[in-house]
This record gives sequence, structure tokens and C-alpha cells, in this order.
Amino acid sequence: MDSLIKPSAGLKPDTISISNVNLSLGDGAARVHIIKDVSLRVATGEAVGLIGPSGSGKSTLLMIMAGLERPDSGDVIVNGSSFNALDEDALARFRGRQVGIVFQSFHLIPTMTALENVAVPLELAGREDANERAAQELSDLGLGERLHHYPSQLSGGEQQRVALARALAPDPAILVADEPTGNLDEATGKQIVDLIFAKHIERSMALVLVTHDLALAQRCDRVVRLRSGRVDGPATDRHWVETA
Repeated sequence: MDSLIKPSAGLKPDTISISNVNLSLGDGAARVHIIKDVSLRVATGEAVGLIGPSGSGKSTLLMIMAGLERPDSGDVIVNGSSFNALDEDALARFRGRQVGIVFQSFHLIPTMTALENVAVPLELAGREDANERAAQELSDLGLGERLHHYPSQLSGGEQQRVALARALAPDPAILVADEPTGNLDEATGKQIVDLIFAKHIERSMALVLVTHDLALAQRCDRVVRLRSGRVDGPATDRHWVETA
């Protein structure tokens, strides 16, 4: 029996709405159905933890939310814009303004300083205050004295702070983080996670966090479990009710 998932009364509107999304990767006999009929909603200002075993599709689903992967079918709506209605250039522009992304690997440009790494995406988006905005974000994350250092001159924790500053600088509607502490020691990882949650609350951004750490996921408002490309368990929680 088909079901509709509707918001409970008085809830904030969706920042992310994914409906019946499917994605397969590979060619021919090697083609694998990664995401299978997934529907998920994330309210404005809500934090959702995505957990599940390796290969369950967590990171792929995150990339779909961020507009880095196009699903084969279904719809993805972020902050009121349907990705199906955007061509690749328009989607890239939208992603640059509305989606902040933090990866396990820092993905910094090694030949650019911390300031330049944060400012370049802002410059590409046409921000005239790119350097000023980048400097402010870095200073807010405790890197005011490291603006002109290159990634090789920074510790792992400092590099992840630069990556976080880059994600936050456009003031996005959503922040997605894929195992953001995976390359860090426990103490440094906790500092990064504390910063992510602090900024999520401060800016009322939707946050989607992929992690293998259940304790970390439980810091979120809600935990969504994936298994074999599907949401594992009933699609009900304290935010949403399922009706026939």
C-alpha cells in the first residue's frame, strides 16, 4: 500500500525533500542499484544523522542531497528548488550558494593559502567581498593567525577547519558532512564536531551528517538508518507521521 509522509502540525517547512529517489552506478553486468526508492525530508534547522553499514548508500545519498549525483528517478528539492528543473550549470550555481559540503578528506587546493581556499568559491559565485568574508569565517573558527598558511603548513584539524570555513562562507541553507572526523584523532575530531553543531544552531541551517559513530549521530535531532540502499525501519519519528 502506498503511503504519504506528511509534516506534523506546527513544524518548520522542509529544507530538503527527497521523493522516491533511485540511483544505479556502473555499466552492464557491473551495474549496481545503490539507492532504492528513498524518500526523506529534513526540516529547516533540523540535524539528521545518517548511519548504516559500509555500502549501505549513506555517502551516495548525501551526494544526491548536495547535487553532486543525479538520481536516475525521483525528485530532490532543496530550499524550494527542484534539482530536476536545473541544468548542470544552474545546479552548480545553486550548490555554490545553498549547499555547504565537508568531506572526510579535506579537499583543499595545496597551492593556495587557507584564505584563498575559502575565498575562491566565493569569487566564482561573484561575491565582491570574497576575501573579507573568507577571513571572517576563518577567524571565527580560530584560524585568524593562519590565513596565509598553505595546507601543508597546517595540522589535520586546522585543515578541516579551513574546509568547514569554505563550506560555511556562502551562508548555505544546508550543511552536509561525510565522516568529517574520519581523518582526525579523537580530541581533534570532537572539536570539529562541536564547531559543526555550533554553526548549525547559530545559523539555523539544516545539517545532514554521515557517520559510523552512533553516539555522534545521536547528537542530531533524528537518526536515519540505511541498509542496502533503503531507509531501514518505518518512516516515522517524532517529526513525521506516516498515513495510509
